[in-house]
Amino acid sequence: MYSDDMLRHFMEQGIPFNAFLGMKVDHIAPGEVIIRIPSRPEFTGDTFRPALHGGVISTLADTAGGLAVFTRLEEFQVASTVDLRVDYLRPGEVDQDLIARSVVIRLGNRVAATQTTVYHTDPDLPVAVAAAVYNVIRLKDQSADIGTLMDD
Repeated sequence: MYSDDMLRHFMEQGIPFNAFLGMKVDHIAPGEVIIRIPSRPEFTGDTFRPALHGGVISTLADTAGGLAVFTRLEEFQVASTVDLRVDYLRPGEVDQDLIARSVVIRLGNRVAATQTTVYHTDPDLPVAVAAAVYNVIRLKDQSADIGTLMDD
């Protein structure tokens, strides 16, 4: 299995888009993660309310689900998104951090499924909920696992 430190570093710094968004892994355990995106006015998608852009919300949900799957994978396995369904329940606040808690609800040999809650301070008042399916892939070239990205 990948170490928590390796996964944290990979998600926060190894993926340039995540680094650009400022994602931070707050909690990591087998099959469960919490990731945060600090608030930024540039994430506004509706200037009339104002409210967060839905793409920021779905990106966080997808990343959290993917990381939750990675916590259960063996070395030389990776995951990629097959399907992501996001239900937007209320407007996201632009001036509050966005948090996602994701859990793996099924891990098979070829696919994994997750459920994610996206919220600000109270998970019982979600901004969105998401269900996702990820393809689980065993790398043929074992020199290309995510650990090689941490050698810099």
